Amino acid sequence: MNKLVLMTKSKVEELVVTRPNESKFGAQIIVLPSITNIYDNLVDLDVKYVLIGLPEDVGVFANHGKLGASKAWNATIKILLNTQNNPYNRPEQLCILGHLNFYEEQKLLSKWNQNNIKHVKKARDLVGEIDKEVSNLIYNVVKAGKIPIVIGGGHNNAYGNIKGSSLALNKKINVVNFDAHTDLRALEGRHSGNGFSYAFAEGFLNRYFIFGIHKNYTAANIIRETLNTDKNIQFNTYDSIAVEKVVKFKSEMKNALKFVCKDSFGIEIDCDAIANIPSSAETPSGFTVSQARQFVNFFGSHKQVKYLHICEAAPRKRTVNQVGKLISYLITDFMRANGN
Repeated sequence: MNKLVLMTKSKVEELVVTRPNESKFGAQIIVLPSITNIYDNLVDLDVKYVLIGLPEDVGVFANHGKLGASKAWNATIKILLNTQNNPYNRPEQLCILGHLNFYEEQKLLSKWNQNNIKHVKKARDLVGEIDKEVSNLIYNVVKAGKIPIVIGGGHNNAYGNIKGSSLALNKKINVVNFDAHTDLRALEGRHSGNGFSYAFAEGFLNRYFIFGIHKNYTAANIIRETLNTDKNIQFNTYDSIAVEKVVKFKSEMKNALKFVCKDSFGIEIDCDAIANIPSSAETPSGFTVSQARQFVNFFGSHKQVKYLHICEAAPRKRTVNQVGKLISYLITDFMRANGN
């Protein structure tokens, strides 16, 4: 784990803005002073959640998406640390472990062109290396009995979350994915659009529910060959819930939970699914922030949940604080729901 950069007390103190008579989230969270073995350092730690940052754009680049997901971690951490510490929040239940350092990988992207087939191929090979880092880290966190909360990067990292959790639990796991896209593209080299395809193919993913796919952005071959033929995949569409209104948001959440909750499952939140949130595939038509929060609250309250992953947010200069607030809301919503 030479890519792991630990969060430090001094960094936390640098980011927290103090005010008289107020206590901030950052004053109560746990950080590790040093690390020798991730599992050994976490297993006896008196926390329930471990926060991890994945600041990378490699998977998005390899899928011809809009870059910027590498910035979500820094946008989030400052806002989260300055959240109020009050009876509604339990910051002492959270260890902010730190982030994986993908600086060198990001540096390569700056020299590559998404229209160059050779560069895209190199990026897809690089995603395979990132997969190893992510899956190893998630494996150790889940094996230690903690729940990873994973922030930033592309949806390619769903594969590492699923593989790491599956190996730690010694069984396939289920996933519910709040997403405008299926991310079931072909096994054509790793990228942000086929994490679930590879997780299925390699035997780590059992049941998969895709919540809110857009009819305009789901390929015909995926509908014909996968969604309508694989009994381990269920889905609904954003259009049927929010536009046509033939089904209701809450009842669809209940259906999705029923499909995944009989065994361990992970929660995937792709910010592409939320209207007007800067992301790799930003949409003017999508679920609201309140609906995203309701979704995290609903699924986060279940005892079988093993991880939360919030990805694809790509903050721009003017939207850094808004993206940081969004993700911080989702983190605290999850912790409150899961802790009750």
